[in-house]
Amino acid sequence: MNAAVGASEPRGHSQWNVHSVIHKFRPAGATQYVAAALKKVPDLRVTIEDMIAEDDKVVVRNHWAGTDSASKQRLEFSGIVIWRIANRQIAERWAYLESPHPARG
Repeated sequence: MNAAVGASEPRGHSQWNVHSVIHKFRPAGATQYVAAALKKVPDLRVTIEDMIAEDDKVVVRNHWAGTDSASKQRLEFSGIVIWRIANRQIAERWAYLESPHPARG
């Protein structure tokens, strides 16, 4: 994947620049979601906490953080996404994201 990976992330976590990730994967729903999120939170960063692949599925647990452009408040939220891969493309996607809330700490 062609994403920016942070060199100093704790516990070996990778931090991916959302702009890079969206250009690699283009499922319509995910693209629309992230595009809307980037309008509200232009400095949005996603930390991949866990990534597990088995057979034709990939599961990612992630943490999102950034600054709301209107209120200047730091926000964060976490989620899990499951992708089914077929013919080297995302064939199906299931996701759960908690609602954004003020950043802790």
